[in-house]
Amino acid sequence: MVDEGLMDLSRTTLAAAEARGREAARTEPRAIRVNYDQTAGRVVVDLTNGCTFAFPPRLVQGLEDATEADLSAFEVLGDGYGLHCEVPDVDISIPGLMMDLFGSRSRAAYSSG
Repeated sequence: MVDEGLMDLSRTTLAAAEARGREAARTEPRAIRVNYDQTAGRVVVDLTNGCTFAFPPRLVQGLEDATEADLSAFEVLGDGYGLHCEVPDVDISIPGLMMDLFGSRSRAAYSSG
């Protein structure tokens, strides 16, 4: 038998999580496009809020030795919360990247597979 109190708690928890997700989708930066600008030597990311930012790949752990061909194969992950470079196998969190580049967080925002 299912405890109705637990069902209500689960529904409340789920509703709160969905609300947080909607708020994050509305307010957090997400990528819509990524490309490597060979002339500038930078990865260029266009965001859903109309902003564009670029960064030198050497600042990202795992991309220090990536070739121009590797960097040209970047792709946007999921709903734009991440970027993926196949070779080398590197995933980058957009919010984490921005906090690291423009804030004071460590390189923990990145993961290489």
